Amino acid sequence: MEINGISAVVTGGASGLGLATAQRLLDQGASSVVIADLVTSEGEAVAEKLGDRAHFVAADVRSEADMSAVYDKAEEGGQLRALVHCAGRGGPIRLVGRDGEPGSLELYSEIIGINLIGSFNVLRLAAARMARNTSLDGDRGVAILTASVAAFEGQIGQIPYASSKAGIVGMTIVAARDLASKGIRVCTIAPGTFDTPLLSRLSEEVRGSLAATVPHPSRLGDPSEYAKLALSIIDNGMLNGETIRLDGAIRMAPR
Repeated sequence: MEINGISAVVTGGASGLGLATAQRLLDQGASSVVIADLVTSEGEAVAEKLGDRAHFVAADVRSEADMSAVYDKAEEGGQLRALVHCAGRGGPIRLVGRDGEPGSLELYSEIIGINLIGSFNVLRLAAARMARNTSLDGDRGVAILTASVAAFEGQIGQIPYASSKAGIVGMTIVAARDLASKGIRVCTIAPGTFDTPLLSRLSEEVRGSLAATVPHPSRLGDPSEYAKLALSIIDNGMLNGETIRLDGAIRMAPR
């Protein structure tokens, strides 16, 4: 699908992978990019900095009302053609803690709710809008979800994050088959260790050790590299139902 002139939504677009994607969509001529992020994010300032084709709508990805407002705003700029869903969160849980108590079901449910149920909510509402579109370059729309290499090699303490991201991987081919009759493609990107705001809180020593575990290139991924892949998926009509690892050939160790 030609990116020039389309209306797109990027969740988690106020920082990191989402921000890089929103910027690249605008650079490639998208007529409107709506950034959906938490009310506590820098989304308003980010949209203002990106220019008059960028818009911010505060949203919780689990909320039907919030995401409907996001898509309403996107459709003010034309038919919603592309969704890049980057919003999510992590949080450590051990099945049995150091105190011998079982891991937190509350935190596990929270992470599953945001990462997995939120992905389903964002996707289903976007797909319903896209299904009404006229066909463009053979597609009515393209949806890109975000998993993680943790879906395949989750590390100790990552059980909620890893299982939520594995759920997104499992969702991908089913969603692509489900939406094929509507002319909507669905793919997922599974990033490795990327230089996002989450990792920026770590010490240089820890960041360096993470970079050293990547076979080649032996560094942290740059958000712009995620954005390049997202736009390639939108552009390439044969990419559908696939989860693509973007990780420099890393395979995560147990810890």
